[in-house]
Amino acid sequence: MKIYPSSKCTVFALTLVLLAITTPSFAIDNSSTLSEKLDTVATAFQNNRHFMGTILVAQNNHILLKKAYGMADLEWNTPNTIDAKFRLGSITKQFTAAAILQLAEQHKLSLSDPACQYFDACPKTWQKITIRQLLSHTSGIPSYIDDKKFLQPAGKRIPKTPAETLLLSKNKPLDFKPGTQWKYSNSGYIFLGIIIEKVSGEKYADYIKSHIFKPLSMSDSGYDRTEEVLYHRASGYRRCADQFYNADYIDMSIPFAAGALYSTIEDLYKWDQSLYTNKVLSLDSRQEMFTPVMNNYGYGVDLTPIANHTQTGHGGSIEGFNTYIARFPKDDTVVIVLSNVEMDSRSITISLADTVFGEQAYIPTVIKTISIDPILYKRYVGAYKTKDFLIEVVDQNGHLMIGPQDQPKLEALPLSTTQFYTEQLDITFTFIPGKDEKTMKIKVQQGANPVMEGKRIHK
Repeated sequence: MKIYPSSKCTVFALTLVLLAITTPSFAIDNSSTLSEKLDTVATAFQNNRHFMGTILVAQNNHILLKKAYGMADLEWNTPNTIDAKFRLGSITKQFTAAAILQLAEQHKLSLSDPACQYFDACPKTWQKITIRQLLSHTSGIPSYIDDKKFLQPAGKRIPKTPAETLLLSKNKPLDFKPGTQWKYSNSGYIFLGIIIEKVSGEKYADYIKSHIFKPLSMSDSGYDRTEEVLYHRASGYRRCADQFYNADYIDMSIPFAAGALYSTIEDLYKWDQSLYTNKVLSLDSRQEMFTPVMNNYGYGVDLTPIANHTQTGHGGSIEGFNTYIARFPKDDTVVIVLSNVEMDSRSITISLADTVFGEQAYIPTVIKTISIDPILYKRYVGAYKTKDFLIEVVDQNGHLMIGPQDQPKLEALPLSTTQFYTEQLDITFTFIPGKDEKTMKIKVQQGANPVMEGKRIHK
């Protein structure tokens, strides 16, 4: 799930293309054990980027780090514990993909089937979309989270059936001809959840519990429902202006098969280990799931290398939570980060993976902002085109606000007259003046993620 903000203090998500880069760091004592080095990295994110959550790092069936950081509930001053339960956001998608593959193994469906075969209310423009295209984000169905109705507070608070959520996109044209391009679509995974229910005759939550969680003894995982009493549930937070706030509410019927599951680091480790076996998926299904279709994406998993190592993983962002699981099958290594504050968990994951593999790791230090004359902001206002985003920069009553097009903006505070910082996602924006106003450029650095560059296309 992407987080779409309701205020300037809430996170927007930048999906960055991962590349090998050199990142700033400070030295870790070489005499420390690997476990101690990993804890040093995690503690730096806790102290300097306000990370709260749990982390598990394992290699060759040996747990290197399993530790809780910060608070599960700030109002009750309750610390996080190893068995704290976190909303997973889009990590949910790999469980949805696994369920579809299980049904395919049982010959109850084929991945080449038209998806509309299992949903009578399909718009005409969706008729040629296959289940495989839903799995790989190549269907062209616009994501419901871009819908204006969803972006309104009531759009997140009022329960919806899966069909109601999916059909938020029914009157919109496809983003592209199915199978020709790649674009992340939560609606595609809502559709897959509907198919699972239609084919299996079970509710999505019940199917995942019976056919994945129960066989793997993942007893601390399930479908998150706010109204239920869930022991050891971590509360979700956002941070703004040096303070924590309770996260915005979202009814968990809405993310459904695209992002409604919860789990713990220990249960996700069981999931990781099962994917080396035939416990829930056959070898053929696992190989298909982990084969890139387009844009380094398989079925519910991102296959972009991390720390120069092959990985199969996914992140998740949902109100109050940010998560990541990165599996390195060739190295029998896994990094799991579950955060109950809106932040960039991918950066933590990358830094931990770099540490495990002996690479130079990004370790955050304290960021110090300065005061400058707000009139300088006007020189940077405009739209900047990058490979993946159109980033808008606006001067809002003496505040420099930055964010992707059609999303609310975050306030960027000055580090210098050309460099600005947004605390919520650890993003540094650097403006590079050219010969004239038209050649102004922007560089975007999010934690340990790669630098993204763009050129101003208009003011």
